[in-house]
Amino acid sequence: MNEPDAHLLIVDDDERIRLLLRRFLTKNGYFVTAAQDAAQARRLLRGLDFDLIVLDVMMPGEDGVSLTRDLRKRLKTPILLLTARGQTDDRIEGLEAGADDYLAKPFEPRELLLRIAAILRRAPAPEQAGPKYLTLGPLRYDADKGTLWQGEAMLRLTGTEAALLRRLAGSAGAPVTRAELVEELAGGESDQSERAIDVQITRLRRKIEPEPREPRYLQTVRGAGYMLVPD
Repeated sequence: MNEPDAHLLIVDDDERIRLLLRRFLTKNGYFVTAAQDAAQARRLLRGLDFDLIVLDVMMPGEDGVSLTRDLRKRLKTPILLLTARGQTDDRIEGLEAGADDYLAKPFEPRELLLRIAAILRRAPAPEQAGPKYLTLGPLRYDADKGTLWQGEAMLRLTGTEAALLRRLAGSAGAPVTRAELVEELAGGESDQSERAIDVQITRLRRKIEPEPREPRYLQTVRGAGYMLVPD
């Protein structure tokens, strides 16, 4: 039913909903990146291409309708709005802003899958604009292919390192908690896996940092986790 390689951006200020949607959509074959607000979504959209944006309307600061209206000035990426407001006027406002569909909360998870699949079927094939890169000093990270380059040479990453870098790149500029990394990369085991994540971070820093003991690009955010900070 779904497009197995489709990359979805979930934007919702509710951390619990973000986590639930990420888990559910990932289990159903999508690659999912999440943002906590409009500002973080904008940062991600500057460096990554997405096949569809699932966007909550009721967010503090810039709301989903306003963000949709602004994104439509330069992006053709399909947008599905989620909101607790299900009145006709609210739906019309969202659609007039440029949304492709509108789903009122609460909703059945299967309906969300059907709406996403329907939007992706209708979407035109993306233009071939070349790979999108995140720059890490002399290195370039190909976010589409999940590969790391130094000049014309591709640097070798282990499977775990590649998965870790892809996850951090998907939230570039925002911290990812150790608990999230454990859940997504280590199967949810707690203490031992948190230590394993720390080891993988150390190994990855050796490959991307000029001074691994004073990291510039893969930073530790005290009390929050790890954050990838590209140039």
